[in-house]
Amino acid sequence: MNGDRGLGRDVGRSVRSVRVLGAVRGLQGLRAALRRRRTDAWGLPARGAERARVPGPVGEAEPLPGGGIVRFARSELRVSVSVGGTVFWGWDGAEPLPSYALAGEPPEPDARAVLEPDTDGGWRVVSERVTVAVSRHGAVEVRTPGGVLLRRDLPPRWWEPVAGGPARWVQRSEVPADARFFGLGGRASGPRLRNGTYRLWNTDPKGGFSTGDDPLYITMPVQVVVSDAGTHLAFHDNSWDGRVTVAEGEEGAGSGHDRPGTSEVRMSGGPLRCWVVVGTPARVLHGWAALTGAPALPPAWALGPQHARWGFGSEREVRRVVAGYRERGLPLSAVHLDIDHYDEHRVFTVDRERFPDLPGLAAELREEGVRLVSIVDPGVKAEAGDAVYDSGVAAGAFVRDPRGQEVRGVVWPGECAYPDFTDAGAREWWGGLYEERLAQGFSGFWHDMNEPVSFAPFGDMTLPRSARHALEGRGGDHREAHNVYGLTMARAGYEGLRRLRPDERPFLFTRSGWAGMQRYGGTWSGDVSTGWPGLRASLSLVLGLGLCGVPYSGPDVGGFDGSPSPELFLRWFQLGAWLPLFRTHAAIDAGRREPWEFGPEVLEHARAALVERERMRPYFVTLAQLARLTGAPYVRPVWWGAPDDRALRDCEDAFLLGDALLVAPVLAPGADRRAVRLPRGRWYDTVTEQAYEGPGQVLLDAPMSRVPVLARAGAVVPVRGEEDGALELEVWAPAAGRTGGGLVVRDRGDGWDAAAIERYSTRLVDGRVVVERVTEGGTEEVRGLSVRVRGLA
Repeated sequence: MNGDRGLGRDVGRSVRSVRVLGAVRGLQGLRAALRRRRTDAWGLPARGAERARVPGPVGEAEPLPGGGIVRFARSELRVSVSVGGTVFWGWDGAEPLPSYALAGEPPEPDARAVLEPDTDGGWRVVSERVTVAVSRHGAVEVRTPGGVLLRRDLPPRWWEPVAGGPARWVQRSEVPADARFFGLGGRASGPRLRNGTYRLWNTDPKGGFSTGDDPLYITMPVQVVVSDAGTHLAFHDNSWDGRVTVAEGEEGAGSGHDRPGTSEVRMSGGPLRCWVVVGTPARVLHGWAALTGAPALPPAWALGPQHARWGFGSEREVRRVVAGYRERGLPLSAVHLDIDHYDEHRVFTVDRERFPDLPGLAAELREEGVRLVSIVDPGVKAEAGDAVYDSGVAAGAFVRDPRGQEVRGVVWPGECAYPDFTDAGAREWWGGLYEERLAQGFSGFWHDMNEPVSFAPFGDMTLPRSARHALEGRGGDHREAHNVYGLTMARAGYEGLRRLRPDERPFLFTRSGWAGMQRYGGTWSGDVSTGWPGLRASLSLVLGLGLCGVPYSGPDVGGFDGSPSPELFLRWFQLGAWLPLFRTHAAIDAGRREPWEFGPEVLEHARAALVERERMRPYFVTLAQLARLTGAPYVRPVWWGAPDDRALRDCEDAFLLGDALLVAPVLAPGADRRAVRLPRGRWYDTVTEQAYEGPGQVLLDAPMSRVPVLARAGAVVPVRGEEDGALELEVWAPAAGRTGGGLVVRDRGDGWDAAAIERYSTRLVDGRVVVERVTEGGTEEVRGLSVRVRGLA
């Protein structure tokens, strides 16, 4: 982005912020920004002179289970391969723990993997699934068992302050020339990462964002690399501010030699340690979930359509909107209340004038099958007499500066204090506050402003970098704690809800987070701009986050700001209907987002999308359960099952929903047809049932009434029956000589009952589709379920 465009965007956002916040908040934000600058001026010493360091030549090595320690002239490297084939390496004493990303203890080392001398004077660790080679100058290569190179991490370089302090470092990596990069958290211009530099610093973009804006709310040093050689995930476990520069390679570049793809990670401090998971995409995400934790399982109702708005304003307005859905026959699972339902925007309060009986409203809506979801912000009004603030002071829960003074910032309530969620005691205190929300009748929670944000007309909108954090007793400052603030807030809320309602699965999603955040819930797009680029960014974010281990997410359907045209709203709505979190939402000064506000044609087509989403609810329940069990995202890139298909690696305008469906949303205005690239195999248009053969590209109708959705031949998809709503199996005929199948996990309620996976197989016999349930003893006839076969000519 050029400087003039960036300056114009910031000025525009500042003007909008002043209009929404008001002059008083704007003045408070100015004072907070100046205070932050002064605090850092004396709280963070200047780096001063630095000395550069590289590992130097190799020396002796010490074998350990799964690998060992290789010593160099000026550094040492620990390498370990786990039983499952996951690789860890860390420089200069960096161990797997402590880590905010890991779910528990590191995986068990593979006792059969032994550190041994390599032929080039270095060392290597050979295991069943991966080989790790360490060169005599400190390069680390990860290869397949057959010796094919997946990645080469070149010797790192450190810059250490002569006067002491954290060393910054750079690590450059090479991957095959044909490789494509994905990941790094939530990126608007993806999911494939184009050549360029991406910042690792969770950031509120100061208003609506689009495809050219970076960074956003969730950044992670997690890269998924896909090449002909295989797929791997690389995670640099370091939460400090950093930058990643990627450059795709070129085959046959320069005298017929390939130019490898490169990735350069630069961190401003913290440990240099890395995890690498190799295998098929499914195996990689399964290994990543095993390392960082299984995704939280949302209650089944959270897989239905949801409606939110900043500015409902009153119980009366909430009832009007819910009645509008009901009267028009539109399904609705939840309504989300934004900060305007608070008393003067203060967290864990209620405006009793506009919401005089919130528990009564919640009970009334629940009788109609609609839950209430509450926003929760971390900023606490810093005012004696405020019950939340007073209890936080008593608990010693708030972030302080190096002099021991409470750090203050400005958010919606005005001047605020910020809980230190990296402290176990503060998390326990905060988690107990959700009792008030539960008493108001709320069933779920969305965390906002938790990058964390402090409004400022200039500079970084967050806490001083010198602000002190507990960091689980280790102690440190905001440079290390910033990126994990949203993650640890999610942990506080999730663990608090587990204590308060132990028999119910919490529903929680958060705007900011970090690696491992899936343990506590999901996320959403944040304030995506209303416009066609914002629609495209919505899909990019969901796909990219899924590859980083966060399967439950979705955008603000219609965009956060502005007023979408009827066509744009409908296309966004149709996309949202196929994403895990299906929620409309908008700002207080934006246009309405109820489907009937866009005219009768949009209403008719939106109703069809809602009805289809409800029909597909059993499939979403199954995908949610499988995500928890395997780490596989609901929404997957089209190359998921065929990473060796180079054309699919570059396809970003369609996605797989589980194994069974391919969804091709309309992302441009005026389109009534669109090209769709198919993976190998037979695919059926789910409306016309016409069959298409992949791999290849087809041109499909995309009228305003729907977007193209195709089903894989042989797939078994659990759906709600159209007559009675009971579970039934929708089976798509396998191709001749081929078999198929699918998995079904039934809704067991919103508690913690273990999932029971049902397996079904399909085959074609004499022109008839045979569907059987697969059991431990073989196969058996399908009983108690209606089976609907489709795709037979």
